[in-house]
Amino acid sequence: MMFRNRIDAAEQLVPRLQAYKGKEGIVLAVPRGAIPMGYVLAKALNMPLDIVLTKKIGYPGNPEYAIGAAGLEDAYMVPHPDVTDNYIRETTEKARVRLKEMNKVFRNDQPLPDLKGKVVIIVDDGLATGSTMMATVRMLKKSQPARLVVAVPVASDSAVAKLQPEVDDLVCLSVPDTFYGVGQFYDDFPQVEDHEVLAWLKKK
Repeated sequence: MMFRNRIDAAEQLVPRLQAYKGKEGIVLAVPRGAIPMGYVLAKALNMPLDIVLTKKIGYPGNPEYAIGAAGLEDAYMVPHPDVTDNYIRETTEKARVRLKEMNKVFRNDQPLPDLKGKVVIIVDDGLATGSTMMATVRMLKKSQPARLVVAVPVASDSAVAKLQPEVDDLVCLSVPDTFYGVGQFYDDFPQVEDHEVLAWLKKK
């Protein structure tokens, strides 16, 4: 299954999320790529849009392969015998420096709104290993939402298997047999820049 771009992918997700329209909830987009998608979903579901800040921790020498993810306060790591604690600590610290910058630019250093008792829909443009989303889910669970939903256009079968037991609803349009990277399922998959993120957030 191919998507023209992120907007097309988000529009195809909307019908699968109609049960949540009008509920007390929020759409949280994983920056930066999922922000345009979050805008489409939030508008269609009549929910506010915000961002959730987590950053992938990549394998040494292969940063695109996620071994975990870090948030401003928490982290989630998949143990790898050849990855040292020192590497994880240093990489996590660097990730948090960037996350703090993003929180200042995108959220004016404000925390997330109160999520307790709300429907929380986390959207991303795709899941390869699922580690970044897993970190996000585990962090948000502490906020005691009424329902935690992950919405993605495409995911690997291993990511789906990892996340399904962790959330109340996993909405995924395509789980292909062969998965090399999220970008392979989009005709147009540009990097989303900081100024674009701010523009999408202001539109909502």
